[in-house]
Amino acid sequence: MKNSARNWVPYIIAILIGTGLVVATAWVGLLMSDQRTVEDPYTESTRDVQSFGGYQVKSEVADFSLKNINDQDVSLRQYAAEKGVIVVFTCNHCPFAKAYEDRIIALDAKFRSQGFPVIAINPTDPLAYEDDSFDRMKQRAQSRGYSFPYLADAQQEVARKFGATKTPHVFVLKNADGKFIVEYIGAIDDNPQDPSGVNRRYVEEAVNNLISGKPVGTSLTKAIGCVIKWRDA
Repeated sequence: MKNSARNWVPYIIAILIGTGLVVATAWVGLLMSDQRTVEDPYTESTRDVQSFGGYQVKSEVADFSLKNINDQDVSLRQYAAEKGVIVVFTCNHCPFAKAYEDRIIALDAKFRSQGFPVIAINPTDPLAYEDDSFDRMKQRAQSRGYSFPYLADAQQEVARKFGATKTPHVFVLKNADGKFIVEYIGAIDDNPQDPSGVNRRYVEEAVNNLISGKPVGTSLTKAIGCVIKWRDA
């Protein structure tokens, strides 16, 4: 009996090792799957941009001109002397846009002097949301002390060309010998609800890399915000 029991020991050990390997493999698989889900740039927002025909990372952005809250037109070509720009599609009425407002102001305060100013664009149809009328935009910018232009895209042509789908939705552009190239598309950071709980500051990371002459590590993320309501064509 003792010899018989001893004969079974190698088989039992093999079974235990095999079971351990299966469990370990399963955990590794789950971790890798989660990592792909988090890091995979082909997110919902990216799919929206691609199906919508908007700009992609490395696309060259065409010049545009929109009315600022000071009643003066602002165009992209006016920023030819800058290293780039941070284009933020945002609005007055959206809770997500309101939650990110201080962070948008902070981005301009941090990067304007380093050659990457913010350009805010409101793509919301004012007929759908009275709070996004041009007069309300002026009031909002004045009360909050915007240090950047706040442009009205009343016909939504610029938002459509960019492929913006949410507010806020960010496009970081690099000035490459007079051509503005998209280097980042997506969210400002990974926590719209709680600024103190942010782990990844996507826009800051992208701009810091560009200022340092490095490639952008994460170039596409999911924009989380209010869906832009489009006018009927």
